[in-house]
Amino acid sequence: MSPCLHKTLNLNQNTNPMEIKHYDDGKKGHFKAIEGDVQAGIMTYVWAGDKFIIEHTIGNPDFKGIGKKLLDEAVTFARNNNSKIIPLCPFAKKMFDKHEEIHDVLAQ
Repeated sequence: MSPCLHKTLNLNQNTNPMEIKHYDDGKKGHFKAIEGDVQAGIMTYVWAGDKFIIEHTIGNPDFKGIGKKLLDEAVTFARNNNSKIIPLCPFAKKMFDKHEEIHDVLAQ
């Protein structure tokens, strides 16, 4: 897989900024959050036509709120690419249920 998106976010006051990297090979992909040498979290997905299915989200408990940051990246990616999201992952499903403002990218 080759990286198609790389973003550095300053999510905390540590000297190592948080990076969220996006990898996509056209069939599957993931958003991975890294701070220094530590993986803060990962969200995986697979493509289903012009939609992508969020399959799994894993967050390091030392990084509170990282799952939402990863979902925010997925939502931004979907908006920028006119895609829709199918939240199979229980965490992503819960976030879509709670946050109406992201329903524009929710697959019907």
